[in-house]
Formats: sequence, C-alpha cells, structure tokens
Amino acid sequence: MIKKITGRFRKFHYQKYASLIALALLFIVSSILSPYFLQFQNILNILRQISYTGMIALGQTFVIISGGIDLSVGSLTAFNASVGILFLNYLMKIFSNEFIAMAGGIIAALIMGLLAGSLNGFLITRGRIAPFIVTLGSMAIFRSLALFVGSAGEIRSVSGFYGTFGMNSILFLPVPVFIMLVLTAVLSITLNNTRYGRYLCAVGSSARVAMFSAINVDRIKFIAYTVSGVLVSISAVMLSSRFNAVSTSNMGMGFELDAIAAVIIGGTPLTGGRGTIWGTIVGAIILGIINNMLNMLGVSPYLQGTVKGLVIIGAVYIQRQKA
Repeated sequence: MIKKITGRFRKFHYQKYASLIALALLFIVSSILSPYFLQFQNILNILRQISYTGMIALGQTFVIISGGIDLSVGSLTAFNASVGILFLNYLMKIFSNEFIAMAGGIIAALIMGLLAGSLNGFLITRGRIAPFIVTLGSMAIFRSLALFVGSAGEIRSVSGFYGTFGMNSILFLPVPVFIMLVLTAVLSITLNNTRYGRYLCAVGSSARVAMFSAINVDRIKFIAYTVSGVLVSISAVMLSSRFNAVSTSNMGMGFELDAIAAVIIGGTPLTGGRGTIWGTIVGAIILGIINNMLNMLGVSPYLQGTVKGLVIIGAVYIQRQKA
C-alpha cells in the first residue's frame, strides 16, 4: 500500500514538473555549450522570438484541451497582418494621423481574427465537420486570401510609428513578450479558476458526458476557436509591426507546427481534457532555446524542423507512457 501511494505521488509530481525539469536541464547544457547563451540580450532575443508563436500557442492550448486542433493559425497570421496594414494605409490617406491609422489597423486585424476563429468554430460545431478538415481547408483559404490582397508580394506600412510600436519595451521587456505574459496570466486564471475552464476540460474529456451534464458543448468549443483567432491577430499585429511589413508568402509559415509543439511539450495531451497554460509557455521557451543553440553551434537551419519533429514525437511518447 505504501509503495502504491509513493508511486502515485512521484508520478503526479513528474507529470506536473516534467517540462520545467526539461527547461532547467536545457539551460544547463546550453550554458555549457556556449558562453554567450546566458547573456541578458540573448535571453531577451529568445523570448522575443518565441513570443509570436507563444501567443498563438496559448489559443491552441484552449483548442486542444477542447479535443480539437487548429491548423490555420499560420496562414491566418499572414492574412490578419495583411488586412491590418492595408486598413492602416487606407486610414493614413484619409486622416494623415498615424495614431488613428495605427489604432484602426490593429482593430481591423483583431476583428478579422475574431471572425476567422468564429468561422472555424461555427463550421466545426454547427456544420459537424472534423476540426482537422475545417482548419486544413481554412489554412489554404487564408493563405490564398493573403496572397491575393498582397499580390503575392510584400505589403509595407506607410506609418513609421507602427514600425517602432513592436520594438518598444515595457518594464525592460519587449512589448510582444510583455503582452504574451499578460495573456498567459489571464488565460491561466480563466482555465483554472472559472466555470468556462472547468467546462472546457469536461468537454475535452468526453463531449457526450459533458452534454449529459447540461454543458453547452458547442458553445464551449466555439469560444475556444474564437479565442484562438483573436490571439493569432494579436501575434500578427506584433510581428508585422516589428518589420513594418507583411510578406504574404512567408509570414506565419510553420507557426502551426511550433504552436502545437509548444502545447504538447508543455504537458497538454493531444487527446484533450486537460492542460496547462504556463506549461505551453515553457514548451515555447524550450523550442526557442533549441533553435537558439542550433544557430549558435552553426547547425543548418534546414535541420531545425527535424529537431522539432523529434521533440514532438518524444513528447507524445512520454505522455503515452505516463497515461
């Protein structure tokens, strides 16, 4: 009996802190391999790089906990950013006021993300189409629309203020990193301390049981995809403001892989039903450190996808062993 209780205790803590232990070990190994790794500016660069996919991964966490998946986030990033900058440029011609134009462009991008996420949620909940099929189709649609509105090229902002917006700092943290941490705190509270969070986990565990428990399953899933769309828009605004432009063919490429990888590494199983928001951020940081070290060691960037794929497979295998 004592051994059984002790085994459960160890398993509980291993599951809870596995991603943190992996992050600590990765920090130690990276600091040994490169003397430049622990420099403050390098750490900030890693956090800035992962903040864009990190925000997207937060929304992906909600979607995966609900038992779904969203493959459209990368293409939606490019489309939302394109809409935002195009509307910003349009407002600049009318008002010649950078603040109004920038605010209008950001609002337009956020609204488009909300509508796109809602569309995915509607087709999945009301259309009864599998999430994989819906988001795979919308991935192609959003990328095509981004290429169309940008003539398959680059869309540049005419506002210099918009270009500096994403490069500023708040409390010594880059703006995207600060926003990512605020969103993480808000969504963590939502998941762990609200009725919606409990219902989300219940729906992911068993939609049928949740339905018999008087939970509106369709609404819970719809909100999850809508939240994902809005978070993609926030990331798109931050990323486009960093470069003050959008490359309609390249922006967001592979973001869906990075987001899903961060969620899985952070401890959220693809089967849904449970998850952790802060774990997702830890997973994103782990991926960021791996990419940073591969660059420092001179490994070809074409092999980074191989490493991500191996990490995803390893994380899923570990979760399967713990189940």
